Amino acid sequence: MERLLALCYNQVMEKFWTISLISGLALLSGCATTDDRADSLPSGAPQISYAQVKATPESYSGQSVTFGGKVLGARRLKEGTRIEILQLPLTSSLQPTMDLSRSEGRFVALQKDFLDPATVPPGTFLTVTGAIAGTVVMPLDETEYTYPLVHITNLRVWTEDEEAPRIRRPIGPGPYWGPYWSPYWHPWPYYW
Repeated sequence: MERLLALCYNQVMEKFWTISLISGLALLSGCATTDDRADSLPSGAPQISYAQVKATPESYSGQSVTFGGKVLGARRLKEGTRIEILQLPLTSSLQPTMDLSRSEGRFVALQKDFLDPATVPPGTFLTVTGAIAGTVVMPLDETEYTYPLVHITNLRVWTEDEEAPRIRRPIGPGPYWGPYWSPYWHPWPYYW
């Protein structure tokens, strides 16, 4: 009888340690993260802000920047597709914020390869990575506005489902927790 109990104990402990090891490895692998910004930002270079470029665009000519915002309009020209964008601050995942009052101005992004303006209609939120290429002066209502110009190397369009905040379900007692709520609950001696 003692041997049988010892054998059962050893088998239970062996399964316990195996499950613990697998659970621990799964937990540790879930802690590993990747930085989405690493793919779109130049390595080792500090991020240039929109305010810096707006103040002196000539001094940043040719340098890589990442800006985001809301599309105000897009137009196909001979040299490419010109997108007029209301600048918005970026979150840590490089997604533009939805608060339009935080905008510091406007900029123009130029895609030299073919880009159908219908794919970026007004109201679309996007993130643009590219090189500063000076400025463009265009009419804005009854005035002339100087837009910083960015030649696009990478364009990310944010869809509505990515913009929606993620709602997490609460973890805690529910209808299947405890002896009075679950038809599947049984006291411990029942399992043994």
